[in-house]
Amino acid sequence: MHDAPAHSVPAPVFIAGPTAVGKSAVALHLAELLGGEIISVDSMQVYRGLDLGTAKPSPAEQALVRHHLVDVAELTDVFDAARFLRLATAAVQDIHRRGRVPIFCGGTGLYFSAWFHGLGEAPPTDPAMRTLLESTPLPELLAELEQRDPETFARIDRENPRRVVRAVEVIRLTGRPFSVQRATWPAALNSQLPTLIWCLSREPADLRRRIEARVDAMFTAGLVAETRTLLERGLEHNRTAMQAIGYRQVVEHLRGERGLAETVALVKTKTWQFARRQGTWFRRQLAVEPVPLAVGTDALTVACQLAERFRAAAAGNHLPANHSVH
Repeated sequence: MHDAPAHSVPAPVFIAGPTAVGKSAVALHLAELLGGEIISVDSMQVYRGLDLGTAKPSPAEQALVRHHLVDVAELTDVFDAARFLRLATAAVQDIHRRGRVPIFCGGTGLYFSAWFHGLGEAPPTDPAMRTLLESTPLPELLAELEQRDPETFARIDRENPRRVVRAVEVIRLTGRPFSVQRATWPAALNSQLPTLIWCLSREPADLRRRIEARVDAMFTAGLVAETRTLLERGLEHNRTAMQAIGYRQVVEHLRGERGLAETVALVKTKTWQFARRQGTWFRRQLAVEPVPLAVGTDALTVACQLAERFRAAAAGNHLPANHSVH
C-alpha cells in the first residue's frame, strides 16, 4: 500500500492482549492492509539479544512492515515507562509525518497505562531504601501497600516483586499514596483523534495450547543457548530483563537448580499464569473493545475485519462492540 498524503493524519490503533493470543500476526496483516507501521508495546522486545524468549518479530517480518521500539536498548541500559513514552511519541510523529497509521501492539500493561494515563510523578530510586525493601519478604510489602495505598494494592501485579518494591519505595519517600502521583499526559498529538483499543482474547484451553506450543518452539529454536550468550553479556545484572519469563527459568537451569524438562514445564506454567493476569488487567484497566477469537481463526481474516472497523471509525460510523471473530 502506498503512503497516504502527508496532510492525512490517521488515528492510532491499539492491539492488546495476553501473550500468545496472536497479536503480532494480526498487527502485521493489519499494517499491510492499512498502510501502517507497528510500535511494539513490549518491555522485553526493546532489548537487543532477547529474541527467542520474547517472540520478537523476525527479520523477515520487520522487513515486511516497519517496527518501532524493537532492539532499541542494550542489556546494560535502563529502560522504563518514561523512555517508552519518549520513543513512542517520536515514533507516532514520524509515522504521521509520512501519512501512515501507527499500530501499537503488545502486552505490557504498564506501557499502555503510561500512554493513556500518564506517568507517576515519583522520586528517583533511593539505593539504601531499595536495598532494604528488596530484602523484605513480599507478603510484608504487600501488607504495607494494602494499608497505605488500597487503590494501588487492588490493581498492582502482586506477583511482581519489582513493582511492589517500587510502589512501597515511593510511598515511603513521599508520604503519599503511589496512586495519586500521576502526571498529566496524554500526548497532545493524539488528543483529537479517535481511539481504537482492541483486546484479543481466546478461550482458556485454546490459549493454553498456544502457549505450550510457543514455549516448545522457543526451546527447540535454541532458548538455552541464547540465554547462555546473554549471561555473558550481563543478563543477570539487568533486573528488568531477568524478570522475563523463560530467561529467568533457563538461568536457574544453567545454575543446576532443575533439569531441562522441568524447566520447560515451569516456563509453560509461568507463562500461562502471566497470560491470565494480562487478560484480567486489560479488561479492568483499559476501555478496550474485546475481540474474542475462535479456535483456528486465521490472522488475516481477523485483520481484514479490524481494517473494516478502522475504516468505519474513520468515516464516523458506529462500531459494533464485543463480537467474536470467526
